[in-house]
Amino acid sequence: MSSTLLIQESRRTLALAFPIIVGQVGQMLIGITDTALIGRVGTVPLAAAAFTHSVFGVFFIVGIGLLIPVGVFSAREFGAGDLRGCAAWLRHGRMVALAVSAVGVALMALLVTQLDRFGQPPEVVAIMTPFYLLIAASLVPTLFFQVQRQFAESLGHPWVPMMIMLVDVALNALLNWMFIWGHLGAPAMGLTGSGVATLIARTAAVVAIAMWLRRAKALSAVRAAAVNGKWERERFRALWRMGLPAGGAMLFEAGAFGAAALMMGWLGATALAAHQVALSCAAFAFMFPLGLSTAASMRVSNAIGEGRREALRAIGFGALGMSSVFVLVFATAFGFAGEAIARLFSADTAVVALAAKLLLVAAVFQLFDGAQVVAGGALRGLTDVKVPTAITFVAYWMLALPGGYFLGVRGVGPLGVWGALAAGLAFAAVFLAWRFARLTRVAVG
Repeated sequence: MSSTLLIQESRRTLALAFPIIVGQVGQMLIGITDTALIGRVGTVPLAAAAFTHSVFGVFFIVGIGLLIPVGVFSAREFGAGDLRGCAAWLRHGRMVALAVSAVGVALMALLVTQLDRFGQPPEVVAIMTPFYLLIAASLVPTLFFQVQRQFAESLGHPWVPMMIMLVDVALNALLNWMFIWGHLGAPAMGLTGSGVATLIARTAAVVAIAMWLRRAKALSAVRAAAVNGKWERERFRALWRMGLPAGGAMLFEAGAFGAAALMMGWLGATALAAHQVALSCAAFAFMFPLGLSTAASMRVSNAIGEGRREALRAIGFGALGMSSVFVLVFATAFGFAGEAIARLFSADTAVVALAAKLLLVAAVFQLFDGAQVVAGGALRGLTDVKVPTAITFVAYWMLALPGGYFLGVRGVGPLGVWGALAAGLAFAAVFLAWRFARLTRVAVG
C-alpha cells in the first residue's frame, strides 16, 4: 500500500464522509437539544429523558444495523453499473425498515407496562410514560429516513440528506421551545411536549427525503431503471443474512450502553442525569468516526464492485487515521473543559460535577470507540459480519457489562461503570482492526 494511494483514497473517503458526518451530527443534535432543554425543566425530567433515550437508542441502533446492507449492496451495484439493482435494494430496504420499526415500536410499547421493574427512581417512572410512548412512535419515521438516506449516500449523493437533517434540527429545537414552555400559542406540556416536538420533526424529515428521491434530477437514471415488479425473495434473504449479524453487533454495543444507563439509575437520579449529559457529549463526538465508518463501508463495497481490490487497505486504514485525529480533538476538549460543557446541560451542581468526571473517562474511551466503529464499518463493506459480531459480544457482554456491575454498582460507583465500558471498547477496537488487516492482506496478496 503506497502512501500516494493512501492519501488519494483518504481524500475520497473524507469527501463522502463530510456530509454524512454533518447529517449524523444533525441526528444527534435532536437528542442533545431535547436533553439541554429538558435539563432546564429539572433533574427528574432529565433522568426520565435519559432512560427513555437509552431504551430508544437500543432499538434505533439495532434498526440501523439491520438496514446497513441496503447502503452496502447499493454501493456495490452502483460500482458495477447496475442501476436497476440499486433501485431494487431501495425498494426492498424500505419494506425492511417498515417491518423493523413496527416491531420496535410494539416492543417499546410493551416495555412501558413494565417500567417499575427496571429499578428506576419512582419519581422518574411517574412522569415518563407519555414522553416514552411519543419517542417510541418516532422510531418509524427515523428508520424510514435512515434507509433512504443511506441509499442516497451509497450513490454519492449525501448533501441533500444532510441539509434535510440540519433543517430538521432547527425545526425540532423550535418545536421543543414551543411545546415544553407553551410559546407561540402552543400548550405548555413540559417533558411530554418534547416528545411531541421530536415526533413531528422526525416525521417532517422522512417526508422531505422521500419527496426529494422522487423528484431529484440526479437520481432520474436510477428511477428510470426501477422495475416495480414482484418482491424478490433472494434480496430479502441477502438483507437479512448481512443485517441480522450487523444488527446483533450493534445490539451488543447499544445494549451495553443501555444497561449502563440502567445501572446508573440504580445509583440514583443524579447519577442517571449525569450519565445522560456525559453520554450525549460522547455520542456527539462519536458521530464523526461513525460518519467515517459509513463512508468507509460504502467505499470498500464500491471498490469491490469496480474490481479495485488493491484500494481496500488504503480506504480502511485511511479512515482509521482520520478517525484518530477527530477523536483526539474531542478527547482534549472533554479532558480540559468537561465542567464547562456539563453546565450547558444542567444547573444542578451535583449533576455537573459528576458529569465532568465521567467526561474525563469519555476522553479515554473516545479513542477506542472511534477505532472500533471505523474498523467495523470497513468489515461490513467486505460483507464480513459474523466474526465481528462475535468480537463485539465478547467486548460488551463478557467484559464491559460484568465489569460495569462489579466496578460500578458494587464498587466505586458511576466512574466504575464507565471505566468498564472503556475496557470493552478497547478490546473491540484492537480485534476488529486486526480482522480488517488480515482479510485485506489476503484480498490483495
